Amino acid sequence: MYGCDAKYLQAGVAAGVVSTAVHRKAYEIIENNDPYYNLKELSNSTAKQVYPVAKDLIYQNGPSMEEAFRRAILASVIGNYFDFGVMGFDVGEDVFDETFRNVFYKGLDVDDTSEMFKMLDNVVYVADNCGEIILDTFVFDLIKKAGGNITLVVRGDPILTDVTMEDVRQLNLEDKVDRVLTTCCNAIEVAFDEAPQELLEAFDKASLIISKGMANYETLTEKNMGPIAYLLQTKCESVAQDMGLEKGYSVAKLMR
Repeated sequence: MYGCDAKYLQAGVAAGVVSTAVHRKAYEIIENNDPYYNLKELSNSTAKQVYPVAKDLIYQNGPSMEEAFRRAILASVIGNYFDFGVMGFDVGEDVFDETFRNVFYKGLDVDDTSEMFKMLDNVVYVADNCGEIILDTFVFDLIKKAGGNITLVVRGDPILTDVTMEDVRQLNLEDKVDRVLTTCCNAIEVAFDEAPQELLEAFDKASLIISKGMANYETLTEKNMGPIAYLLQTKCESVAQDMGLEKGYSVAKLMR
């Protein structure tokens, strides 16, 4: 629903704003503040199955630190492409692993990782969904090995399958980054009018902001911020066109 409606982009209204309002009302009506909980659990479980495959691909043949970082970014982008929950139902483990390998060997269609690698001193990493966050940890690991500092940003409250602080604790992500901040709300984006001052300051001080997914892209591109690296799959025509790319691209695009 969010991120794929061209009429909202043309009107200057982020689809995430509309979708957030719709979901908040729906949660209120059904009296359930986390209706995607089971899907989030399934997404994490399925992603853990492919984790060893991704690790082997990232570190095979003893790559340089920069090359390992590029591969970790690629794995993270693939995580944004896969719907782990749905695929967990639809395909067996062997097929899932093979699919991941095939997409990995295809590589990134837009690859600005070499420039990103030079900017890892103080990274703010804006997370997207459960499932893919498991693969994001490879990026965390490489940033730390390169001597960088990581601030992980997650949603303040449950919305869709997005990562929250509860998920951070459940997955022990606090041990993999330097600090964790939340958006202090359940918007399907970074809602700056609801964001805490600490988060706004973190953005201002970052040497590099890494943004996962299309909803975060829609929000952050509206602000005069940077440099920002957008990691995503162009899953719909409107976002692809806005980025000047084709639909279905694997993207690690740096914007200053």
